[in-house]
Amino acid sequence: MARKKDNFATYTLAELPAMQVAGQTHSDWASAEAKPVPGGSDLDDAMEPVSWATTELPMPRRKEHTNLRIDADVMEFFRQQGKGYQTKINAVLRSYVDQMQHKSR
Repeated sequence: MARKKDNFATYTLAELPAMQVAGQTHSDWASAEAKPVPGGSDLDDAMEPVSWATTELPMPRRKEHTNLRIDADVMEFFRQQGKGYQTKINAVLRSYVDQMQHKSR
């Protein structure tokens, strides 16, 4: 039996062949197999080639050590998120800064 969560339904491995025989699946595998693969090269390689020799990684931004007074309930919320909670706080602040800068343009 399918369990639905949002727009997804899950089925057991035993249910899928029975559904296919009964015509209850909506996948057209024959049509999908006939379509060309991006790049037309290897069927197992649907990605574009990447030139790693010229790929640049952005340098991480410099962090600044600071003391910041934050409401106890806010800190508790982020601490409950587990390891990396300070990075999450920084991401929230970064998002706010980006939105404010975008709004002022």
